[in-house]
Amino acid sequence: MTQAENFKSQHAELIEISMLGSFELRCGDKIVQDNGSRARQLWNVLEYLIAFRNKDISHSELLESIWLNEEGENFANTLKSLIYRIRTTLTSSGIPYAKDMIVYKRGVYSWNNNLGTVVDSETFEACVKEASNISLSSEERIELYLKAIRLYKGDFLPNSSYEAWVIPISTYYHNLYIKSVRDAVVLLNEKGRYDDIITICEAAIIIDQFDEPIHEALIHAWIMQGNSQKALSHYEYVTDLFYRELGVKPSERLRNTYREIIKTVSHVETDLEVIKEDLREASQAKGAFYCEYEIFKNMYQLEARSTARTSRAVFIALLTLTTEDKQTPDKKLLHSGMEMLLDTIRSNLRRGDVFSRFSATQYVLMLPSLTYENGQMVLKRIIKSFKKEHPRIPLVICTNLQPLDPVAVK
Repeated sequence: MTQAENFKSQHAELIEISMLGSFELRCGDKIVQDNGSRARQLWNVLEYLIAFRNKDISHSELLESIWLNEEGENFANTLKSLIYRIRTTLTSSGIPYAKDMIVYKRGVYSWNNNLGTVVDSETFEACVKEASNISLSSEERIELYLKAIRLYKGDFLPNSSYEAWVIPISTYYHNLYIKSVRDAVVLLNEKGRYDDIITICEAAIIIDQFDEPIHEALIHAWIMQGNSQKALSHYEYVTDLFYRELGVKPSERLRNTYREIIKTVSHVETDLEVIKEDLREASQAKGAFYCEYEIFKNMYQLEARSTARTSRAVFIALLTLTTEDKQTPDKKLLHSGMEMLLDTIRSNLRRGDVFSRFSATQYVLMLPSLTYENGQMVLKRIIKSFKKEHPRIPLVICTNLQPLDPVAVK
């Protein structure tokens, strides 16, 4: 038996380390966690040594990578002190053979790989690499992807997320996770495993709420299950999120997904009273009708056809929220301002009026049965009400009012 094998036999208990979603070192029933509240440098050094456990790490590399802001002998002493504190912390937590975990030899530090160590980020990466092997069957690849996705409980070392050395590693694992979810969705769709798609996509949008393809996959899975209401509700949530946080409209792909939703009927209802009751409940909302922009467009087209026959006056208004010097507000101010403006518009329009969010800074209104002068009065009432309700907010409302263009229907 070699010296390394003898060492392993004496230290047989496996060390399990989590770095995805949080840092945790577990040995048997003993656990040490980085709660992020204190001793930041201590955890930083320990996490670095584990993350790069397959290499020897010199003083200079630790200085450059961990930014201890020490030089020469001072740095060496500081590092020795931190290593001592790491060993003491692990020992006091009851971790077996804590003093053997970090090795110092000929001026370099390293994690002791003679100890049986399993790191979740390494296992995750290995599973993804194996799952990408197209020579495997679809079922084998799916199970490997699902195993990898379950391992990814969050981004790499979140309590150290601002450390320079952590950022590229965290980005790498995050992108690998998102790609894994997307690749798994393709395979799961082929098998009709929509429950699994919903499960992994719901978890993924908690980790990355702005990945549009994953939102699309989730909506599509609900459509395929016949759950149009959930699909529509999530579509409305996504479009509002993208307007509010990113200032962008949904992509054409996502709008096509919406069109897929509205063509879907989960069941055939033959009782007209049931349908009337459903419509009656939907009509109880107070104030003007606020809807998703795709719905607004359909209602606009319907009004355009109608006014061509009836000559009824319908006006379209655009309300734009800006700073007092006519600039786009910052994200936080814009978010609160648009929420306030939504409530003001809703409460100052008639129940028969319709409005929608057109962009990150704009609402579009459809005002039937009004003259131009009446329309201007409505807009002035909205501005006056907004200023009265929110006198301290440094925002102004710019307005534009034009008649709807009728469409002649042959």
